[in-house]
Amino acid sequence: MITLDQVTKVYSIGGEEVRALDGASLHIAQGEFVAIIGPSGSGKSTLMNIMGCLDTADSGIYELDGQRIERYSENELARIRNRKIGFIFQSFNLLSRMSAEENVELPLIYQRLSGRERKQRVAEMLALVELSDRKSHKPTELSGGQQQRVAIARALAAKPSLLLADEPTGNLDSRTGKEIMALFHRLHAEGNTIVIITHDQNVADQAPRRIRILDGRVQEVA
Repeated sequence: MITLDQVTKVYSIGGEEVRALDGASLHIAQGEFVAIIGPSGSGKSTLMNIMGCLDTADSGIYELDGQRIERYSENELARIRNRKIGFIFQSFNLLSRMSAEENVELPLIYQRLSGRERKQRVAEMLALVELSDRKSHKPTELSGGQQQRVAIARALAAKPSLLLADEPTGNLDSRTGKEIMALFHRLHAEGNTIVIITHDQNVADQAPRRIRILDGRVQEVA
């Protein structure tokens, strides 16, 4: 599903070049559950942005589902992000004025599904994350763990081929973090491809496969 071959990304900061990714190569197959672990500044956020088609590499090849990403226009990349990738962030990124079901519905509006299809899909996703009874609640009326569940439901709503989670337990207490990780394991068992970006070794250790990133270089963890 994901293939990176000698991917490099260089930023200019204060007149100096910083190699956020330095010839990074990796392969992630469909249905895998992978944790990418590294400290702050290691390049993991840049790696996620490239995998999520939020940024492009300076050199090297990135293929998603067999497609060479660098060949696509911004509009085409936007369609890929909307249809193929579900994003889950540390800060949840929910719209505060919208209810849980309205937040989950958003990506489906962009896909131009009918109102009936959207309603059915939203109900299905909220049931999956066990929040059907909170569908009318706004983010401020939900706990951190519930907000993250809404964010996961929103990421799943468009039925993406890839789930990208950036520090998904970073703003949660340890008990709630364990509950969210248990949900990821359930989603993986159902066939979803999941990549978690984390600095937390305890979180990374729960993934069947771990990849370490340091100074922009990636390495398999035995």
